[in-house]
Amino acid sequence: MKKTTFIVIGAALAIIGLIAFRLSSNKKKIDVQNQLPTTTVNTTIPVTVSRVEEGDVSQQLIKTGNLIPFKEANITATTAGRVTNVNFELGSQVSQGSVLVQIDNKLKELSLEATQLTINKLKKDVDRYNTLLAGNATTELQVNDVKYNYENAMNQAEQIKKQLQDANVKSPISGRIIKKDIEAGEYITVGAVLGTVLDVARLKVDVQVNESDVYQLRLGQPVRITSDVFPGQPLSGKISYIAPQGSAEHNYPVEITVNNTNGLKAGTFVNVDFSQKSNQKSLQIPRIALVESLKNPYVYVVNNNVAQQRVIKLGRELGDKIEVLSGLSAGETVVVTGQLNLSEGKPVQITK
Repeated sequence: MKKTTFIVIGAALAIIGLIAFRLSSNKKKIDVQNQLPTTTVNTTIPVTVSRVEEGDVSQQLIKTGNLIPFKEANITATTAGRVTNVNFELGSQVSQGSVLVQIDNKLKELSLEATQLTINKLKKDVDRYNTLLAGNATTELQVNDVKYNYENAMNQAEQIKKQLQDANVKSPISGRIIKKDIEAGEYITVGAVLGTVLDVARLKVDVQVNESDVYQLRLGQPVRITSDVFPGQPLSGKISYIAPQGSAEHNYPVEITVNNTNGLKAGTFVNVDFSQKSNQKSLQIPRIALVESLKNPYVYVVNNNVAQQRVIKLGRELGDKIEVLSGLSAGETVVVTGQLNLSEGKPVQITK
């Protein structure tokens, strides 16, 4: 029995030893395979390139915007009172200076009549006292008092006349009524808005023009306006304002005045064609040379068959090319394909 036990134990030990030997041998093989080579191979990356060249900027200068009214004004009350007549409706065409709202002014008319009677009496008194003064029958002080009362009454009459004029609310501009906020019988206060007039006989377009192009524009320059609403029926316009100061992005507001012969409505989307091409020259590279987006622009320049990363500043997009404002010089070579595999200092092989 004991002999059998010793045999079993011995066999087990032998099996365990064999397993340990195999594991140790396999580990050595794995370690050898995982060892990194002491030297790395600097693989040459095949790329295609393009030269940085100075070219003409022949892009047509076209901007987009929305039509806005040339003029828009509120109809505002300049005196308080009860409204007796409203002479307009929503959509009415009105002329500048036409009476749109009339306010009850009966008391002011009666006050003007009473003041006018006082003026007539004081005028006679002034004449009479001047005659008495000529005959030394009165004093100069009494004459001056009568004149003062007469002139004061004249001033009161002018004030009442102005109040009577204010009782007729007139249109501030010519145009079409787009808002009505008053009806006859209502009581209004000074400054109350009674409606809104919109002038669309002429329209305006506000667009943003970048620094490179704005210096080519001038006040009064003719502009061609087109819309999808009336295709093939362009409108004529002209530049009426160029901002003297640009934004942080170097864009300048430009205003164009448009003669609305097609009956376009404010808010319509239009294209603004400045009818000119830029004659400037600029450094240009293919757009595909950019490694990342326009917000983080950089390219790879090839120098002695080595790739060098170069951060650049971009200008206008010119079709399949893009303007370079800084970071490159004419004659340099930029990578246009294969740049995704590149890094700083990587050797390259230029292919065709």
